[in-house]
Formats: sequence, C-alpha cells, structure tokens
Amino acid sequence: MRKIAILLLASAPLAASAADLANGQRLFASRCGSCHSVGPSARAGFGPHLNAVFGRRAGGTSDFRYSAAMVKSNIVWNDRTLTAFIDAPDDLVPGTKMRFWGMSNGKQVTDLLAYLRSIPQAAPR
Repeated sequence: MRKIAILLLASAPLAASAADLANGQRLFASRCGSCHSVGPSARAGFGPHLNAVFGRRAGGTSDFRYSAAMVKSNIVWNDRTLTAFIDAPDDLVPGTKMRFWGMSNGKQVTDLLAYLRSIPQAAPR
C-alpha cells in the first residue's frame, strides 16, 4: 500500500476536524458518483450504494453482486480500511471488481470520508 494511507492514519483525529464537507461532496460527485450513490434513493448500480458504509462488512449489501474476493476479504469498512481501499483498491482486495486508479491526496481522502460519514446512516428502502 502507498505511504499516504499510513500518513493519514497517523493524523486521522486532527484531519477529521479539518475536513471540508463541500469538497468531499464535490469529490464524490466527480470521482465516485458515476458508479456509487448515496442518500435516501441510493441503489446499487455499477457499484454498491455507500449509505451506512462505516461499520459495514465488505460485500455486505444485498442489492449488489460483489466479487468473490470482496466477499471473502472479511473487511469491515472504517477510516483505515476505506483510506487503504481508496488509495489502491487492488492492493487491499486483490481481485476486486472496482476499477479506480486510486486517490492518494490525504486532504481529498479526508474530505471524501467526512462527506460519506455525513450521509444519513439509514440504508435505502
């Protein structure tokens, strides 16, 4: 994994307080929104919805067909695991279906995770 994940973890409490939710929302729209959705009407599409992603087991929504690698990963999504996955998906879960080059800018990842945390945690109906 890249060094950014380690650096982010070391400064997570400070970084979380300095997060820019508006920037996180813009990053989600530009980098994640074509495959993932959030909010009351969120549904799986090309990727799973990301409502209530923190604390959820990887491969844990019923409306998306995950790779076998993701289901078997036994990952529970938290700041550390999401940071590592966003940085280099194939490094954390070899064989994942997620096709993303990664985002290693620590401030951007902090903002994105803060935005995801701000989404109401109720799963869609």
